[in-house]
Amino acid sequence: MDINITKIKEYLPITQIIISSLLIVLVLLQQRGTGLGSLFGGQSGFYSTRRGLQKKIFWLTGITVICFIAVAIFNLFV
Repeated sequence: MDINITKIKEYLPITQIIISSLLIVLVLLQQRGTGLGSLFGGQSGFYSTRRGLQKKIFWLTGITVICFIAVAIFNLFV
């Protein structure tokens, strides 16, 4: 199995752009203090815990950050 390094070098910047765009969207979806409820017309109040969709977006943001860092480090060594 031969891995072509030039193909990997072609797709790494594209992968970084896609991951960074997803990361920007996920960070913008997180509204500090108000949550997603006020985005859709709900009450704006202070909640100390994340629930439901907010919790999933929070975890997905963390996973996306880890993926972005891994691809960036891999890009340094290729």
